[in-house]
Amino acid sequence: MKNYKTVGAEEAFEITIQKSRFIGHVCPVATEAEANDFIERIRKKHWHATHNVPIFLIGADYAVQRYSDDGEPSGTAGIPVMEMLKKEGITDICLVITRYFGGIKLGTGGLVRAYTDSAKAVLESVGVIEKRVYQSVDMVFDYTLHGKIQNYCMNQAPVIVADTSFSDRVCMQLRIEPESYDQVIAQIIDMTANKVEMGEPEQMYLTFKENQLIEI
Repeated sequence: MKNYKTVGAEEAFEITIQKSRFIGHVCPVATEAEANDFIERIRKKHWHATHNVPIFLIGADYAVQRYSDDGEPSGTAGIPVMEMLKKEGITDICLVITRYFGGIKLGTGGLVRAYTDSAKAVLESVGVIEKRVYQSVDMVFDYTLHGKIQNYCMNQAPVIVADTSFSDRVCMQLRIEPESYDQVIAQIIDMTANKVEMGEPEQMYLTFKENQLIEI
């Protein structure tokens, strides 16, 4: 697992360049089938458009990547958008850039800029989110240790307290940045004289937007 960026919702955003309308459509996808369904839906909606340029990337390592220029000169539409997404580290995403020709030819360089600008505009509109890998671990301990452990965790930037429940003992669920995991656990064990029961850690994704945690 590795950190990556994506989008969390569908969005459409239109810009006009030299009288041509460019409508960027974006959707989060997890499979090639989902991407193809989204592309087909946009093509049906804009069946009378001059071009519907599809691009999608799936997987943190871009295991699946597809694009088409959909009738635009080769290399002026799909591939520059795909390369922009990869440069930004964005994946699990499908884009369809719809163009209604306005009568003015843009030239090769103009088309590249227009399609990438349209993609950037819809991404800015929807807001890119970041999926960050964390280690998830459950800890169980006596009430007498709760204040000490909570204060420690609340003052450690790499640590997020996801949940705390109380019964005969305290159960705390932590999310810890992988590179800090060993150090954090060692410090908790040390400060409690090894009186904390630790579960097996598991990797998971947390969702951030503009560096703010939005989903645990």
